Amino acid sequence: MQEQNKVVELVIITGMSGAGKTIAIQSFEDMGYFCVDNLPPTLLPKFLELMKENPEENKKLAVVMDLRGREFFDSLYETLDQLSAESWIQEHILFLDADNESLVQRYKESRRSHPLASDGLPLDGIEQERQILDELKGRAQRIIDTTGRSARQLREKIIKHYTEEEQQIFSVQVVSFGFKHGVPIDADLMFDVRFLPNPHYVESMRDLTGLNQEVNAYVFKWKETRQFVRKLQDLLQFMLPHYVREGKSQLVIAVGCTGGQHRSVAIAEKIGEIINAQYNAHVYHRDIDKKKGNKK
Repeated sequence: MQEQNKVVELVIITGMSGAGKTIAIQSFEDMGYFCVDNLPPTLLPKFLELMKENPEENKKLAVVMDLRGREFFDSLYETLDQLSAESWIQEHILFLDADNESLVQRYKESRRSHPLASDGLPLDGIEQERQILDELKGRAQRIIDTTGRSARQLREKIIKHYTEEEQQIFSVQVVSFGFKHGVPIDADLMFDVRFLPNPHYVESMRDLTGLNQEVNAYVFKWKETRQFVRKLQDLLQFMLPHYVREGKSQLVIAVGCTGGQHRSVAIAEKIGEIINAQYNAHVYHRDIDKKKGNKK
């Protein structure tokens, strides 16, 4: 038990410029983390060496890393590989993202230029940065999409996920959505159920949703729906324990149909029910209210 108490938690905050890293580091500071903003990856080993000398006083660390070059990545990955063999520290990457339109709008509002936009056009810099960060995003344990989130909402989400109680729980968020409204960019797994028979073409169900019993019964009366759910259940029963073992604290599963009203809603509810038998699952229907006149 004494050895366990000496484990230091390190959160590396990174992601797209303009996605909310400043709000994130302020939130961690308010939670009692020892915080360093804009730490070059080449200095991370030296920083951790200093922190290791007194782990009891520095048990929770958070650093922001703004990665703009390949040499920074090589240095960070080398350090992360070394940390995986250390027993005194547990690292965790938080990646902040947002869609291009939101990032462009934020740059316009702040009257700042993107650090990678040599010609002054924010979108060019954003697209270049997205390519550079793609591999790091794949290594992140948690991805937060800040599109449409206020600073207060982002702050609340971070505090919720990084309190000591929440850190010990593996949770799954199941999100239904409509492809015509865009795909969720923070999804870890995405399933397209547009191949299933569509209740939209049944006039009595058109203005209902997958939360309605009539629509739910229609979706699940088809053999292909039941077969799909069985195969998906087998897949999730295989994958989820591996995500837990890898240290992932949250998994986002997105289920999409055309409008996000009928099939995806019914399937997402069923997936949430299956997962809740073993893990903590939350079901969210992103686009269920996009069509006016819906009745539940």
